[in-house]
Amino acid sequence: MTVPSPYADRLNRLPVQRLEATVRGGTTAYWVYGPADAETTVIAVHGFRGEHHGLEPVLAYLPEIRVIAPDLPGFGETGPIPGRTHDLDEYAAWLTEFAAQVAPGAIILGHSFGSIVTSAAVAGGLETPRLILLNPIGAPALEGPKGLMTRLAVLYYDLGAWLPARLGTALLRNRLIVRVMSISMAKTKDAALRRFIHDQHDTYFSRFADRDVLRDAFVASVSHDVRAFAPAISVPTLLVAAQHDDITPIEAERTLATLFDDASLVEIADVGHLIHYETPAEAAGAIRRFLKVPVERGR
Repeated sequence: MTVPSPYADRLNRLPVQRLEATVRGGTTAYWVYGPADAETTVIAVHGFRGEHHGLEPVLAYLPEIRVIAPDLPGFGETGPIPGRTHDLDEYAAWLTEFAAQVAPGAIILGHSFGSIVTSAAVAGGLETPRLILLNPIGAPALEGPKGLMTRLAVLYYDLGAWLPARLGTALLRNRLIVRVMSISMAKTKDAALRRFIHDQHDTYFSRFADRDVLRDAFVASVSHDVRAFAPAISVPTLLVAAQHDDITPIEAERTLATLFDDASLVEIADVGHLIHYETPAEAAGAIRRFLKVPVERGR
């Protein structure tokens, strides 16, 4: 990372610890943010091709909460799960085992692809008192406002898997393609914030273990959405959605909220799929109200 984070001052006040756990035969790297004696613990699951750093801007505005942020298997500092296909069932099983081992009964939070993983896990029996979904995938990606772009992405990942290993991996890590993706998702007009967003994607979006894991995870991300799991989720659920999300239209998010037994929807204006980078304070505020966590003085 070469561009300073606009949230660095807040982040630097948070205690952070890196730990590891053996989950489903592989080693999961995870980070614990916030006070060890916090009354509230949240497990936060990042999105496709990202890793735990992506959620840090939101965590910077939640200093009162203990947040456990793992890297998904095959991404960041977590290696692939040995001998497994990294499909949605495997990711949900991994999260269920990780939560039981590291923080049983924690509140579960998922962003983007993480919203699918967390919803599948909770619907499948992962016990949690509450569920939080940021930019939830509430409709098939192929049918969203940029369905054509998603179809091109399918071809891109297919080509990356088909080419010889060296060429395929180079294509999947191509910085120009990553930048085009970043530009297409960023909505802010703030030049400094845009530079930060692009630098985040340049730095972290190609930290996948290998092209097979990336292909598996991509197929999982475009083959499922939260709608399939919402009716089986009975715990109070918060959806934080962007009014200009190019992946799931806000109308689809409003419909998604009605499929849960007990859900509330918070809409954030003038932002797209990068709530965690562009409007983290608003997202954190919605989370705090949902969890009824008071703001500490001086924060």
